[in-house]
Amino acid sequence: MSFRLRVPTLLAATLALLTAGCAASGPSPATVSDSFAGKPYVLLGEVHDNAAGQQQRLAALTRALEQGWRPAIAMEQFDREQQSVIDRARRERPKDADYLIAQAGGRAWQWPLYRPVVALALQYDLPLVAANLSRADAGKIVRGGLNGLFSADERQTLGLTGALPPDMVAAQTAVLDRGHCGNFPKAMLPGMLAAQAARDAVMAQALRPYAQRGAVLIAGNGHVRRDVGVPRWLSGEAGKVVSVGYVESAAAHGEFDMAVVVPAVARKDPCLEAKPAG
Repeated sequence: MSFRLRVPTLLAATLALLTAGCAASGPSPATVSDSFAGKPYVLLGEVHDNAAGQQQRLAALTRALEQGWRPAIAMEQFDREQQSVIDRARRERPKDADYLIAQAGGRAWQWPLYRPVVALALQYDLPLVAANLSRADAGKIVRGGLNGLFSADERQTLGLTGALPPDMVAAQTAVLDRGHCGNFPKAMLPGMLAAQAARDAVMAQALRPYAQRGAVLIAGNGHVRRDVGVPRWLSGEAGKVVSVGYVESAAAHGEFDMAVVVPAVARKDPCLEAKPAG
């Protein structure tokens, strides 16, 4: 998918992000970046619309690159089908982040928040990896199970064989239920759990080829959680992973190796809006 971005608008929004105040508690960007040393897999989370958290993450990543680290950067924001588009855009305009985003970026993301990460990858000539399972592919799993998308060999490679562990099922079910204000349709649960597992397994697989040089994953906090996210699918490699959550509540600390608490974004409560009037 490609679409046209108005560059002045994008640049203005990026500048606003970079100059915005982003008070945070917990580890500083310097402390976070120091934790990357010796780790093949660095998983950096986010609340998707929280600019303060993304600025904290950008500061840690930038510092590590300035000190000589040269990892691959894998991003949830690019569906895996877009890898060839990313590579073509880089050949055509090697340092043009706006052009790459316009060519390969989907409409669902607030790209001014992610442009600085794309620009870093281009500045340092790092591999930029499309890591996400597309919405269309996830839908195939919801409707037809894992066999609706993956061959038996692909499932074996991804580790998507057998039943999901009970603790993962319980934790992901709770997440889905909260996300649907306690009204998640139970008939959809097996398909949704399978799709979520597939997304995390695909992201883990996207990182593996770059373990020797180091690989960074830019993704939502749910994907970088130690208990249910990508680390669970890096089988036998848990000690090679550092997971950093950029969260809006200190209650989430235990889900990551390290958590940075940032000011919450003001949002409408979707559960209140979903309630009938009267």
